[in-house]
Order: sequence, then structure tokens, then C-alpha cells
Amino acid sequence: MVRSEQEKQIEARESFTIRHRFLFSVVLHGILFAFALFSAFLVAWNFSFRAMQYWFVHLYLPLLLLAIPAKLFVFHWTRQYDASWRYVSLRDLFAVSSASLISSFAFLTMYFAIDFVLALILGHKLIDTGTGELQRLRQSSVFGLDVAATIAFVCGAKILVRFYHEELQAGVASDFQRVLIVGAGDSGEALLREILRMRPHRYECVGFVDDRVHLPHGLIHGTEVLGRTEDLARLCQEHAVDEVLIAIPSASPKLIRELVGQCEGTNVLFRTVPAISDLIEGRVTVSQIREVDIADLLGREEVELDTHKIGAQLRGKIALVTGAGGSIGSEMCRQIAKFQPKRLVLLEQAENNLFEIDWELRRTHPELDTVPYVADIVDRVRLDTILQYEKPSVVFHAAAHKHVPMMELNPGEAIKNNVTGTMTVADAVVAAGVSRMVVISTDKAVNPTSIMGCTKRVAEMYVQGLSSRSGTQFVTVRFGNVLGSSGSVVPIFREQIAKGGPLTVTHPEMTRYFMTIPEAAQLVLQAGTMGKGGEIYVLHMGQPVKIVDLARDMITLSGLTLGTDLEIKFTGVRPGEKLYEELMSTGEHVGDTSHPKIGIWKHRVEDWDALLEGIEDLKKMSDGCPNGPIKAKLAEIVPEYRPGPPVERETADCRSVPAPAASQVHEAERPGA
Repeated sequence: MVRSEQEKQIEARESFTIRHRFLFSVVLHGILFAFALFSAFLVAWNFSFRAMQYWFVHLYLPLLLLAIPAKLFVFHWTRQYDASWRYVSLRDLFAVSSASLISSFAFLTMYFAIDFVLALILGHKLIDTGTGELQRLRQSSVFGLDVAATIAFVCGAKILVRFYHEELQAGVASDFQRVLIVGAGDSGEALLREILRMRPHRYECVGFVDDRVHLPHGLIHGTEVLGRTEDLARLCQEHAVDEVLIAIPSASPKLIRELVGQCEGTNVLFRTVPAISDLIEGRVTVSQIREVDIADLLGREEVELDTHKIGAQLRGKIALVTGAGGSIGSEMCRQIAKFQPKRLVLLEQAENNLFEIDWELRRTHPELDTVPYVADIVDRVRLDTILQYEKPSVVFHAAAHKHVPMMELNPGEAIKNNVTGTMTVADAVVAAGVSRMVVISTDKAVNPTSIMGCTKRVAEMYVQGLSSRSGTQFVTVRFGNVLGSSGSVVPIFREQIAKGGPLTVTHPEMTRYFMTIPEAAQLVLQAGTMGKGGEIYVLHMGQPVKIVDLARDMITLSGLTLGTDLEIKFTGVRPGEKLYEELMSTGEHVGDTSHPKIGIWKHRVEDWDALLEGIEDLKKMSDGCPNGPIKAKLAEIVPEYRPGPPVERETADCRSVPAPAASQVHEAERPGA
């Protein structure tokens, strides 16, 4: 590549600067070495300036001619001239001490070697030390004093440079963020050091809090440990704290929730350092500090995966993901890409979403062969073409309509996508000879009260029955809400906070299970390796969370106060919603599996012929049939379905329009029908 003249000039200037910085460091070290040896002589002769007339000329100058070259060489050999003075650390000081000892040993060796050679050849020594015993003792002590002085002078000079940048240059700034550090351990101490170094630019640390008994009122780098974590709210008020920095990389979600809960109404922001796995050699930098997210409060322990089993299913194989542009589908693609499949086929109806995940995977995994297809899952001809051409060994079915109130208004579309779409994909997968299909379902399919949940349950029933009637293994994975998925409560709350509120919550007792998107995707991959087909796996969702508590926590994390800065408004339960979600049906239970976070639902066996007949009726109703008959038919297929009250206003697809005599969707012969 031909470089421009400007690039050459920039490179020349940088090279010039580096050379001059190196030469300046060499000269400065040489001056420090000279002063160190001079100081050693002063101490050895008890600061007697009368004696200086003798030793300066007869002793100091001859030894200086040996000391300077020896030390300069050793310090260059140990790369001390390349070390930063501004960012000097304890490790750098140890390196200076080691170089000083080595260089002094080299200096001493050179002195005695030259002294011996001169005595042997010329008959006199390099330095005439006199015959007095006291004189010889003074002479011998100079070498030890020189080592100490070299270490003291070089280390002291570097410390002064750092002190200048961190303290003297800081001055007084009005835009400091006053911070309080939670955790006075290694990470807290490293974080404080970084804050002190960066202080002119951002932070001023007012103190620490820590629960260890021996720490309160101690000092770390001159900063006091002010109290325990139970005093956090009081200390934030007393010291006008702007931000709380949580310097406990192993902090559990429970601890973070407690800290955030204590500071509700104090208008402080919360930030945290990365997990220990993200820290290198215990070093924490200000750039690594991030805001505490709601996922930190609701998250669970890191998922432990059986990577051997997942790798055996994916590595070197072809995988296909439907709904690849959605929140869950796109995360499935990210997780699958880590296991080095031969090809990853992306199937998505929304063109923009498909473009974004395809572009992301090509950027983050350039070695991976990704193939994007714009396709509708109800288009059997298109699916057959893709599956026959790509020949995947496993299909992950994430495409679905998921918004409960929206599907109450559009029940026909819920049937088309969640029931007909899943059937079409499943039938095409069997026809193409795909060995395994993993269907992603929802906790709303348990004792459903909504159109969305009930249609997902019908889809579960279909793939369960099909699994025993085909050569494809169908596995269903059921879980609750995921944090941050499109249209979910967390992004909505963020948007409402940004606009100044209010935050809308349907009911004070509305409760949901939550997990993070990566955790859900990882557990889907793990569950996909289990079973022989027909199973419904249930992900352990932890403890349920009240939505109103979620809203309060997000207000606190934003550094705002409920009632002063933002309000919470209760809007009433929406059509199809439950106050409490369930993960298993009443009277049934979930058994254990080999993975602690995955259970298996012991479900009943459905009447296959009755199911097919009911689904055919639903498909005929999906265009133009009113809500009432659709709900009645769903209740006939899923006896545990308890529909909510009628929707006040029905959209166009729910008005009394005669249904077509036959479905317009192409259907191939269904395996096992």
C-alpha cells in the first residue's frame, strides 16, 4: 500500500518525538546516577566538605566514569527508558530496584576488575585509597550507599512526576462527579488509583463503604472507609454523592438489589466494575466502569453449559433459525455462531431485521458462512425450497407473534403465525429429513388466558404428536419473559423515563418471571441436545418479580426519585393478561433433568385426530371470523384455556366477514396425518 505524503510526515514526527523522549530519559537517568553516587560519598564522609576536596577528585570522578556507563547499559537492557513515568506503579518501582542492584553489581565488578588489571600490569591501583583503616571503610561503604541512593533517586523522581499529574495538576474543578466506592478490596483499591490518576477529568472519590469489621475508618490512598453498606443512603446524603461505584466484581444480584433499594430517592447513579473474568491481572480502568443495569438486579448465576453436547450437535453442521431477526432469534444466532457450524441459515420475514443480524454476524464471525433468506413461515413452497437446498441438520423455530394484547385484537394472525406457521415449518422439516427441530414456546401456554398463549399451546401439542409419527425429533422449550426483548417492559420503561414519565404499570400485583436474552438462548441450545423427541422442557426462571418493583428499581438506577421526578401510573390489566404467570399446569409437575436449570414437563398425550380436526377449523376461522367462535374453538382444543373478557373493539380481521371456503395457503401432505 502506497502511503501518502501526510502519513509519512506524521510518522516522521512521531519517530522524532520517540527518539527525543528516549534521549531525554537517558540523560535524565545519567544525571540521577551522578547525584546518587555523589550523595553516597557525602553520606560516607558525614557531609564533611573539607574532606570533599580530596574524595571528589581522587575518588568520585574516577568511579563516576565507571558508574555512568554501567548503569546506563543495564537500565537500557532492562528497558527502563521505555517505562512511563506518569503511570508508574509498584511493579515499576520493583523493576527500578532490580535494575539498580544489577547495575551496581556490574559497576562494582568493573571497578575491581580494572583495579586488579592495573595493579598487575602497572603496579598501582585505579584509585589510591590511602593506608588508613577508616579510609578503606569509607571507601567500601560508598558502593552500598550508591545502590540505595540510585533506587531512591530514580523511584523518587518517577513518583514526583505521577504526583504532579494526579495532584498538583488537578487543581479545582467544578464538574467533578462525587463518587462513593462500595468495596474496599483489591478492585476498589485499583479503581481508586485509577480515579486519582484520572481525577482532573471526571471523578472525586469521597470514601469507601465496606462490611469487613477491621476496615471502617481506615485509610486507602488517603481516602477513608466511611462505614458499612447499611450506612450507604446516609453517607450519600451527607457527602452529596453523585454516583455509587460498586467495586465488587463477584457481587450477587441480591446484594446489588439491596444497595439500590437502600438508595431509593437519593438521586444517585449506580455504576459497577466488570466481572472478574473480564479483568486482566486485577487492573480496573475508568473506561471499564458501566452503569448498573436492571439485568444486574434480576440476573442469576452464570449458566453452565455442556459445551461438548452442544458442540456435537452444531460444530461442522448446518443450522437454520426461523425468526432470526427477532430478539430471541438473533441471540440464538449469536450463540450458535460460537460453536462453529458449517453454515448458519437465517430465515426472517422482516427485511431490516434480517439485514442487521446478517451484517452483525459477518462482522463478528467473518469465518462463518451465513445465508439470509427473506421468507414467511406460512409459505410452504418457499420453506420446501430452502430446506431442500440447504439441508440443515437442526432447525431452531423462534418465529412467532408474542404480544398478548395485540393478539387479542388480531386472533386470526396469531393462528396463522403461531399455529399454521409452526405446523408449516414442522411439516417442511419432516419432508426435508431434518433430524431435529427445537421449538421455542412460552410460559403463557400454561393454563392460557390469552389468544397468544393458547395458540402457542396448540403449536406445542402439534409438534409433540408429530414427533412420534416422523423421523424428526421435536423438542419444545418453554420459558418466561426475557429482559430487553423488543416490545417488552424494560425498553418501554426506558423510553418512558427518557420522556419524563409516567411509567405505566397495569396492576400493582402484576408479576412476571424474567431471564436475560443470552441466558434464554444458551439454555435453549442446551435443552435442544436433550431427549429423544416430543418433550417439553421448562427453563427454571428463578423468583418472580413484581412489575411495579421493576419500575421503582429502574427509576432509582436512573438517578431519579419516585414521586418527585417520575410517577408510576396504573392503567388496568389488559385483555388476555394474567396477574401471575405459571410455568406448569395445575395438577401436573416438572421433573428434573441432567441440567439444574432445565426441567421436563410431564404432559398428557393428546388425541391426534381430534387435534388435526380442530386445527383445520381454526385455520378456516383465521380470516374474518369474530373473536367469540375463535376463542370457543381454542377452548375446545385446549381445555385449560380460560379466555378473558371480550375485547371492547375488534380490528378488521375480527369483524363478521365470511371466511373463504378453503385456505389459500399451500399445504403438502402432512406426515402422520
